Amino acid sequence: MPIYVNGDTPVFQLLYPLVHAIQPFLVPICFVSAWLFVILTVWSLFSTVFEGVGRARQMHQIPCANCQYFTGDYGLKCTVHPSIALSEDAIHCPDYDPAPNLY
Repeated sequence: MPIYVNGDTPVFQLLYPLVHAIQPFLVPICFVSAWLFVILTVWSLFSTVFEGVGRARQMHQIPCANCQYFTGDYGLKCTVHPSIALSEDAIHCPDYDPAPNLY
């Protein structure tokens, strides 16, 4: 059952000239839109991976796990600086002292 505007003209008859006018441009618009979507998706994935690798490198600079003052206890991670232990602020900790190697 067709949809009517003002009870006498089907909507499809009103849209036909518009669709017919933009039909030559639909293929290029869809082509560009599809490739733009693919490029933006790949770009987003690469930027996410790049930022994740940078963040991981920064987090691996935290020396707390190798420090002799690191307790490994959740309640008291570090006996010298418990507020900055295992955080980015601990990267340049002035009291870092490597734990003695027991092996």
